[in-house]
Amino acid sequence: MAPIPDDVTARAAQLTALLERYNHEYYVLDAPTVPDAEYDRLFRELQALEAAWPALRTPASPTQRVGGTPVPVFESVRHAVPMLSLNNAFSDLTQDDFAVRHAEIIQFDERVRRGLGRSDSPVRYAVEPKFDGLAISLVYEHGVLTQAATRGDGLTGENVTENVRTVRTVPLRLATSQPPALLEVRGEVLMLRRDFEALNAAQAARGDKVFANPRNAAAGSLRQLDSRITAQRRLSFFAYAIARVEGATWPDTHQYEMQWLEQLGLPLVVPALRPVVEGVEGLAEYYERVHAQRSTLPYDIDGVVYKVDSLADQARLGFVSRAPRWAIAHKFPAEEALTVVDAIEEQVGRTGALTPVARLRPVAVGGVTVTNATLHNEDEVHRKDVRVGDTVIVRRAGDVIPEVVGVVLERRPMQPVAGGDLFSPSEVPLHPPYRIPATCPVCGSHVVREEGEAVARCSGGLVCSAQRKQAILHFAGRRAMDIEGLGERYVDALVDLGFVHSVADLYHLTLADFVAMKARSDETASPLAEAEVPGAASSSRTAPTRWAENLLAGIAASKTPPLARFLFALGIRHVGESTAKTLADWLGSLERVRQAPAPILAALPDIGLVVAEAIAEFFAEPNNAAAIDALLAAGVRPQGEGLPAAALAEQLEPARLLTRMGIPRLTELRAGQLLAQAGSLEALVTLAPEQLPVAWPEPLRLAWREWLAQPERRALLAATAHQRSALLAALPAMPDVSANLPLAGRTLVLTGTLPTLTREAAQALIEAAGGKVSGSVSRKTDYVVAGEAAGSKLAKAESLGVPVLDEAGLQALLAGTMAGGEAAS
Repeated sequence: MAPIPDDVTARAAQLTALLERYNHEYYVLDAPTVPDAEYDRLFRELQALEAAWPALRTPASPTQRVGGTPVPVFESVRHAVPMLSLNNAFSDLTQDDFAVRHAEIIQFDERVRRGLGRSDSPVRYAVEPKFDGLAISLVYEHGVLTQAATRGDGLTGENVTENVRTVRTVPLRLATSQPPALLEVRGEVLMLRRDFEALNAAQAARGDKVFANPRNAAAGSLRQLDSRITAQRRLSFFAYAIARVEGATWPDTHQYEMQWLEQLGLPLVVPALRPVVEGVEGLAEYYERVHAQRSTLPYDIDGVVYKVDSLADQARLGFVSRAPRWAIAHKFPAEEALTVVDAIEEQVGRTGALTPVARLRPVAVGGVTVTNATLHNEDEVHRKDVRVGDTVIVRRAGDVIPEVVGVVLERRPMQPVAGGDLFSPSEVPLHPPYRIPATCPVCGSHVVREEGEAVARCSGGLVCSAQRKQAILHFAGRRAMDIEGLGERYVDALVDLGFVHSVADLYHLTLADFVAMKARSDETASPLAEAEVPGAASSSRTAPTRWAENLLAGIAASKTPPLARFLFALGIRHVGESTAKTLADWLGSLERVRQAPAPILAALPDIGLVVAEAIAEFFAEPNNAAAIDALLAAGVRPQGEGLPAAALAEQLEPARLLTRMGIPRLTELRAGQLLAQAGSLEALVTLAPEQLPVAWPEPLRLAWREWLAQPERRALLAATAHQRSALLAALPAMPDVSANLPLAGRTLVLTGTLPTLTREAAQALIEAAGGKVSGSVSRKTDYVVAGEAAGSKLAKAESLGVPVLDEAGLQALLAGTMAGGEAAS
């Protein structure tokens, strides 16, 4: 085998060091300095080097944390040193008197001093957080990780070595050239809160069960028989003790133990959370400080741990039963309690999401009185079967919103049913299951829940007061109506002080309104700064109202936006700039977009049925329609309106439209058979069941009959047929397509910052040349145009073999001087 070049060896070592450093920053310091995409890029580079030069690959390489072959069962491991539990102490934080508040730790300190014969001198204690995770024992032989085992019953645990090897913070090799012959380290495996949230989001997106809390998630991940699953979940490890040492000098205090472990590369909590304190006063101060910081920590803790710092003193004190005399766990107040649900109401967020909230009988949880708890969404309410009148378990973790963990079913209020027997119950629940309301509790607009989504949303984005500020900020944004100077603080003031209730109100504001708004705002704790408006600072001494005049000018200048920008400004769910441009280019006018049923919208390029239904529902909502009419009445006039695109006729083929109606089992071939039988879209509304095509299988016949049985479906079919006819009648003649635009039919993706072209300018040039700009890279992408600081899109293009252009390459492509497959990087 050829020797490995020095530069390759050096690069592999550099990559290994970088990856381990980034792991430490992410998991231990909670201060990542690079995005995940950069970590993944370096990881792939190291994988490639090791594939090319297998001798570089060692068991300690970061690439070896990917998991291996599943095992049928975990082997048992006998602990050489038992993994004992700690006795618990509690404090009553509601008491002011120190002796009452911390009675149990006072008693602990007295026992320690008595056992050491130091009744008059304080004891030094090493203190640290008590993690809410899983205790793990790691064994290193000559610096290499050879075994990892769970606590189990304290004497015997399970061998989870392959799973623990996937935990990025566990060093596979100790960071020293002279490791001890044997080192056994005790610590905790847990899941950081942000990783827990990401895992649950991924579980929910796949329709899998979500985890109740980070500890359950960590336990479920660590005990996977397939370590490849464990590798996909971000677990963390923190060391907190040494159990055995051979071939090295054992430090004489717990504090020095921790410092030595840190030098060996084992992760510990930050030094500020593991000080050494003296006496009861030091213990109490640490307890209350960490309790106050608890919600800000990146991981869950349920208390703190006190250990006599001197190992000699620990040996003198010894053990009682299965716990040491020299250590104790000081638990925080319970974070779960029982209470009763008095009502379930909905909160409407700034994006329109409806969140069910349980109104609770007041109960103390974690030292705080709780009266409300989130129920997350309708599916969660049904999964837990929470009803009004139920006794529920409420959990509060730090300062996060309390949540209902579960229902105590045996306490559910019931009511008798007459005539109950063996087959019908004698009593039923007093209250029915929860249902999300059909209309928004804030504005009365209808509530929609898209297929596959857990969240229901208010459709009245333009008029719902709960969404008002967000809707106005989006409306005024640079890529929407581009109202210069109308930033967040001005929108807050306009809404909070009652000057603006909808986007149309912006066009009725006067100079007197702005002056009055500023005067009233200046009376509050957060006065508005005139300098926030462009041009205000330089002119405020000579023209005190220039800032307001600038805002009014910006509002007036926004009255004639391009149609695509206006559609984007409306804030329709799923409608970004690209979709808004598709609507404007293909349908040609605001009125045609407003009237288009979902099947017609779904027939347009790159608009799926979910997006089409969101658009149609937005314009069908009466409150939104009134808001748009108010904008038009205020003088807003979208520009660039004209005839529909000539190519629309092909998109509106009747069979194509039928397949965009969400009819189960209906393919375009079957739709063609149906239309041949009926003669037209219009005739389908009255088509009798016996007139269905003979070739249709019975399941498809049933699906069609069930679909058409609903009156709103017949109305949709009729509306689609009517609008299709109207659009076809408005079409211009097909243009001459012999111009042969250089990018006709090509799809490009822009990423990074180009030297001279803005993103908008580059997109305009591409579209003018007949091309299309997409937001994501796929195998259908023809080119990726990459500038400075290009991110994951560039990496994906390289992995898929998509040609990559710089700005010069794009210009050459636009000019038609580059061969089809040529690319410049």
